[in-house]
Amino acid sequence: MTIKSKLMGAVAGVAMIAGAAPAMAADGEITVAYFLEWPMPFEYAKVKGTYDKEMGVKVNWVSFDTGTAMSAAMASGDVHISVSQGIPPFVVAASAGQDIQVVDVAVSYSENDNCVVSSALEIDKESAGELAGKKVAVPLGTAAHYGFLGQMAHFGVDLGSLEIVDMAPAESAAALAQGSIDMACGWGGALRRMKEHGNILLTGAEKEELGLLVFDATTAPAAFVAEEGELLAKFLKVTADANAMWNSGDHMDEMLPVIAKDAGMDLEDAKATIATFGFPSIDEQLSAKWLGGGTQGFMKGVADVFVEAGSIDSALDSYENAVSTAPLMAAKGM
Repeated sequence: MTIKSKLMGAVAGVAMIAGAAPAMAADGEITVAYFLEWPMPFEYAKVKGTYDKEMGVKVNWVSFDTGTAMSAAMASGDVHISVSQGIPPFVVAASAGQDIQVVDVAVSYSENDNCVVSSALEIDKESAGELAGKKVAVPLGTAAHYGFLGQMAHFGVDLGSLEIVDMAPAESAAALAQGSIDMACGWGGALRRMKEHGNILLTGAEKEELGLLVFDATTAPAAFVAEEGELLAKFLKVTADANAMWNSGDHMDEMLPVIAKDAGMDLEDAKATIATFGFPSIDEQLSAKWLGGGTQGFMKGVADVFVEAGSIDSALDSYENAVSTAPLMAAKGM
């Protein structure tokens, strides 16, 4: 099966059930998606029960392996909010007709999402052309997928010359260690394990110079955003407060052990990972760089790249309606 058919099959399923998502869960409960091995300040508030207290509802937390799975869960109504969904999987779903919206910038992390080439190949950025004919594991429709496409285009590697398999980062890290694949793409703890058995082609700074930004967003079905705006604003306020607490630098010793445990990581791995993350303030998120226009333009760029690569059939004319700043503005005033 081709990379395009696999990806389009996934998003077609999302689009077909996109109208099925209820705005609010029954009995005063909501379900929030997040990633393991992806340490973030919100997890401190999660463990301390701050979300339940401030929102007045029971928050059920469910971990996912990829942002594409988050999209499907939001489409089916199983998830109401997704924390740190990658922009590429969001764009794939939105382009397929799923009515979802970005409501905040969760984290930026150009150093913590990349592709790793097996050490045995001794391939670096000067010899990237030698990747032709190699087997590559990529989690389709994710930020890692977008970065992979951008890097291959930069190095002039024909996608048709590669054997591309769809694989979650944790699985591909193990496959790289076993020598069953030649290159793996991923993030977080899985990326750290990949690096034990290979090397990256470009640094985060080098990727940014190519326009390959890497950031995640908090996302939700548009119906939930419209009908539960106040509840969502309270959620974003708790998140912003946790980010501010972390960014101050005064509470890291208190917060990090809690975050690491919740992320399923040992303390040193969590510390090393979160050190590569940036958590913009509400004012920064509302600026032109992010939700004031930059994110919308970036999403259009991602979609156009996916169309050119044959990964999706078409892009939206604009992604302006795929962002809602109202809940974050309300959170700012709380």
